[in-house]
Amino acid sequence: MVQLSERPGTKKITNLQDKFIYEVGGMYDAEHRFLEAQQMMWQCCQNNQLKSLIETHIRETEQQIRNLEQVFSTLKQQPQRVNCDAAAGLVSDAQKLMLLAADNPKIVELIIAGEQGKVEQSEITCYRCLIKDAEQMGQNQVVQLLQQNLQQEEQMAQKLEQLKSQLFQEAKSAGGSATSKSR
Repeated sequence: MVQLSERPGTKKITNLQDKFIYEVGGMYDAEHRFLEAQQMMWQCCQNNQLKSLIETHIRETEQQIRNLEQVFSTLKQQPQRVNCDAAAGLVSDAQKLMLLAADNPKIVELIIAGEQGKVEQSEITCYRCLIKDAEQMGQNQVVQLLQQNLQQEEQMAQKLEQLKSQLFQEAKSAGGSATSKSR
């Protein structure tokens, strides 16, 4: 069970606006974490198509962060990151997998595509929830900003899904067979 004392500076949620701002803060933290992870993943890529996708999405993520800052501004709040444990976990899991496969660049690229796909699906779910709440609160400008972010996440998820089969075949051809080899 999480204790409030583990979240210094976090105030109690007493109304729907507080809840929404807290969740936007979590997404703001997640986007920052994912931006850093993408920059690291980009450096590990040799596949030009994957590298280009990540490079494009880095720029999109920077815009998404600016959109979230605009959401805060629209709500007359200062942008504030709220620790997003889910994002931290996704990044940590991806880093572990990449380290474990470091000797095989083709498998690392397959891991990057797969883990980035998990991130996109998580973001899609979060943005859809935020959009629903913003719609119910009558925050049309906020809805528009969040929909821009959602659309980019959905497009990235689709592109990664298409690329993943190709990367799997490349990893398989490069000796990363689907069965384990005995030593």
